[in-house]
Parts: sequence; structure tokens; C-alpha cells
Amino acid sequence: MIRTIAFDVGETLVRDDRYWAAWADWLHVPRHTVSALVGAVVAQGKDNAEALRLVRPHIDVAAEYQARDEAGQGEYLDESDVYNDVRPSLAALRQAGIHVIIAGNQTTKAGELLRALDLPTDLIATSGEWGVAKPSAAFYERLISVSGTAAAEILYVGDHPQNDTIPAHAAGLRTAHLRRGPWGHLWADAPEVVAAADYRIDSLMDLVGILER
Repeated sequence: MIRTIAFDVGETLVRDDRYWAAWADWLHVPRHTVSALVGAVVAQGKDNAEALRLVRPHIDVAAEYQARDEAGQGEYLDESDVYNDVRPSLAALRQAGIHVIIAGNQTTKAGELLRALDLPTDLIATSGEWGVAKPSAAFYERLISVSGTAAAEILYVGDHPQNDTIPAHAAGLRTAHLRRGPWGHLWADAPEVVAAADYRIDSLMDLVGILER
């Protein structure tokens, strides 16, 4: 039985458009260039930060992030960043008695921004707040601990095979791979994703049907 459903953030709940556009503007390159490079590194199975290193080979991403923040160009989220199926699906899951958690690889500030959106959840946490990030097994151990639920009763939903579907499966959680965003679409039919995913979905509203079945 599924008692808890936990969600990744980027390209699962919120669009990454603003994130990459902000980096392009900060680095003074066309937004299309950064988008294309992100796609290229995704196709190679690399971390998305490699796209920034292709633009500026010796970039210190953490230092540039801080500089952006100090310049008033740091992280920002509002309702326009949230996918249309997020609020209705999360609300329906909670109404069905599911414990809803958001837990992804984001900064501490992103955690604050997510909580400010007042999404229908029971808990929001980020890797920045926990001090451990996906795909580390320690991230999923922390998730299991804070959920108060057995691993086999947790469904982790995400778009990224290497950060979400595969490591969550290895940690004993059930998994739902979401066909959304570059990772979700590109790797949807990869054998390792098919093997690790209990469910393969196109919309978060599909989760309501899974529970009903």
C-alpha cells in the first residue's frame, strides 16, 4: 500500500525555464544557447551544470550563484513556474489520505520559495537544508526517516533517471518516472528506467488513478 508520495522539484513540479534563462542572462549569452547546451549534456548523461562550464570553462558555479544573489538576480519562483497539474493532483492525493512530501535537489533558498507557494503538502525539504543530495542513498534514507513510513510504502515521483527513479528504487522505494522535461522525455524508454520504475506517467494526475487501482 502506498501511504506517502514524495516529489522531485525541477521539471516535476516546477518548470526550469526561468532557472536557465537567468543563467543565460547572467553569463551574457543567448537563452537558446544555454537551453541547447543543457539538452546536449542531458543526452550525454552528464550533470546539467556541465552546460554552464561549456559556456564558461572555469566557472565557479557556487561563487557565481552567490554573486547573482547579491546582485538581486538570484533564485525566484512564482505561480507561473508551477505546472498546471501540480495543485489539483497534490490536493487530490491529500484528500485521499496520502502523506505528500516535496524533497529534491534544491538550495535552502529554494525551499523557502517553495513553501511560500503554499502548495498542498505535508512537508517540503531540499538537499540544501538536509546537507545531502540525490542520488546519494543518504538522501533517500533521510526521506524515509522524515516520512515516518516504511520504504516500500513510499512512492517517489521524478523525471530524472539517475537522480530519482534508479536510486529511489535501489533504496527500496516505489517509483514513478514522469515523462516531463528533457530528462523525462529523453530517457523515458531507456531499459534501466523501465526496469526501475513501478509506474511510468505523463501527468501527475495519473497518480490519482494509480491509487484508485
